[in-house]
Amino acid sequence: MEIIKLHPEIAAEVRGASMADVANDDEVYRAIRAAFEEHSVLLFRNQPLDDQIDQIQVGYSAKFGPLETAKVASLGEGTPFSILTNVDKESGGLVPPTHKEALRAQANQLWHTDSSFRETPALASVLSARTIPGIGGETEFVSQRATWNRLSESLRAKLANSYAWHSYAHSRGKIAPELASQREQDALPPACWRMRWRNPVNGRDALYIASHTYAIEGMADKDALALIDELTAIATASGHSYEHTWRAGDVVMWDNRASMHRGRPWPLDKPRYMIRTTIAATDADGVAELRPPRKAA
Repeated sequence: MEIIKLHPEIAAEVRGASMADVANDDEVYRAIRAAFEEHSVLLFRNQPLDDQIDQIQVGYSAKFGPLETAKVASLGEGTPFSILTNVDKESGGLVPPTHKEALRAQANQLWHTDSSFRETPALASVLSARTIPGIGGETEFVSQRATWNRLSESLRAKLANSYAWHSYAHSRGKIAPELASQREQDALPPACWRMRWRNPVNGRDALYIASHTYAIEGMADKDALALIDELTAIATASGHSYEHTWRAGDVVMWDNRASMHRGRPWPLDKPRYMIRTTIAATDADGVAELRPPRKAA
């Protein structure tokens, strides 16, 4: 097995081991888990696109922790699979630009980390390419560890003990005011997390923000949003991202604690069909330190 770096700050390709190997062999899993902790983004190429891929993806993902169920009102709701596509299930045709799934794709083109708006945030996401458009539709990643290290010492000290609020409705509202339905808003109330996520395995700190972040405890809303924009600009500055161009059979896993990502646009007349499994974080992954302190009764 080889681990080949793809960018100086983030991402590596795994060669000589498949997702099925990881799912079925504890020794292989330990090696891949170490690579995940080190590189934050892992690429597996040439994975099978037959009827077994769903089972393989679930088996692989479950090695890393408990799986989320897809959120309410999403394709795949109530299953381990979040389906990201512009193909209409009923007709088999492509959805129009004003369709909810097309607007969700636009929202996913904002820089974010998955599930920061949930009661339990995500450790990792695993995305498999089933149908790719052939042009566009890349996924771009930045290291939030590298971002943290680029911040001034005084700003790191401030953010280490600051807490930010994350909301699914906030990020969707950037695309269309009613994109997050009332049902989604009721099921996904805002969540508050520390702005620094420390990896318990290697002690490395990462900035924890996303397009879902809308407020910071103790700051005026205007100032908080300005700081979030400033931090996002630092994180995504030119030269600091790895952009993955998808091939059929690619599977990419990323660490939501230590990275941000965004999808890239593709021609609206081209189909794209991707399936994501998401692994919930546990206290062993550092969530305990991420939670705000309880207020005295």
